Amino acid sequence: MGAFWQLLRRNRNYRALWLGQTVSEIGDHFNSIAVLSLALHLTGSGLALGAVMIARVLPAVLAGPVAGVALDRLDRKRVMLSSDLVRAVVALAHILLLTWRLPWLLCLLSGMLTFASPFFTSGRAAILPRITEPDELHTANALTQTTSWLTLAIGTMLGGLSTAQFGYRGAFVFNACSFLVSAAAIWMLRSPTGHFRPGPMQGGPARESDWQLFRAGLGYMRRNPLILAIGLLQIGWSSGGGAAQVLFTLFGEVVFRRGSTGTGLIWSAAGIGLVLGGLLSHGIGERLSFKQYKHAVTLSFLVMGLSYMTFSLMPTIWGAMIFIALSRVAMGTNSVLNRTILLTHVPDALRGRVFTSVDVLLNSSMMISMGAAGMASVRYSPRQIGVAAGLLTASTALFWAWANAAGKLTEPAKSAAPRELARPAVTPA
Repeated sequence: MGAFWQLLRRNRNYRALWLGQTVSEIGDHFNSIAVLSLALHLTGSGLALGAVMIARVLPAVLAGPVAGVALDRLDRKRVMLSSDLVRAVVALAHILLLTWRLPWLLCLLSGMLTFASPFFTSGRAAILPRITEPDELHTANALTQTTSWLTLAIGTMLGGLSTAQFGYRGAFVFNACSFLVSAAAIWMLRSPTGHFRPGPMQGGPARESDWQLFRAGLGYMRRNPLILAIGLLQIGWSSGGGAAQVLFTLFGEVVFRRGSTGTGLIWSAAGIGLVLGGLLSHGIGERLSFKQYKHAVTLSFLVMGLSYMTFSLMPTIWGAMIFIALSRVAMGTNSVLNRTILLTHVPDALRGRVFTSVDVLLNSSMMISMGAAGMASVRYSPRQIGVAAGLLTASTALFWAWANAAGKLTEPAKSAAPRELARPAVTPA
């Protein structure tokens, strides 16, 4: 915790980025709880929940390649600002659902909101090595992800309680205001070069088309098996994790009969587990050798999947919360370790495309998993679906362990920031 505080105290740019992230992500979770609760009350169907979740993920998949190219061609700060402003307008437009409670309108607004998200979230990842010292990067990555999970715990709990107590309007208004706060924070980012455009790619054409840029990003991943494998891990965990997006609402409202409060409690427990995982990974990440890191990934996927299976069988909500938290401890540890590998090895000029490509793999698999869970809910119980989802997640450990044993997961060369950008943003408070 001391390292987190020191980073926030001495790095002005990172402090601004962290502030905007914190407020906007809490608002996101207010919106998520309200939208999912409203979808269930409008239709009374788990299948409808799956449809809404797909509507929230599919646009992010479609936006990924566009966002990646934009972030590797344009000023990343301006792209992130534009994303925040667009999302503020769309978030406020959710108030229309209080007058016109139409499932298609709910899906449309949710889709518009998530289409703009990759321009910000991948931009935040791509810009991180530009605003931190090399010896701060692992700490900044751990704090960024731990904050996301802490806001998940706080935002979902408060969102569930607020929705149950005050209705949907407050959640939608707060979400819109949170994006404006984030935009103001991003505006405060400063660079000694006056911009946050990516560095040049060595050996490439002077002016590549958008399609050439996109293909170059995919080509880099294919040439580096470890980077590709980290991307494929997203398919592994989201094949089960996507179902969780539907199941958490079903467990809270149907299995445990706690309404939106129950959904908020389960999400909050998941968020607490992720925070603990982030803290654990920060403590061990810099001490792990590359060989130990690869073994840690195998172990984390086994714990993640088996704990999720146990969560699905718990007779009470309190037992379920314990095991979903344990599952998320493993997930959080795995996520921080993998993200640090990407941040330290992917060149600056390719970072936007690599991070959006990884997110596209994640969101595509999650969308399929959510759709399958929604359809399965018509025939199978949430508990049965949860056990199957946990089994899929745990099986990922076997594929990673095989690739490691076969010698395919070799460490690529580390990236080097342009000299004038290597130490741009460490400004005393």
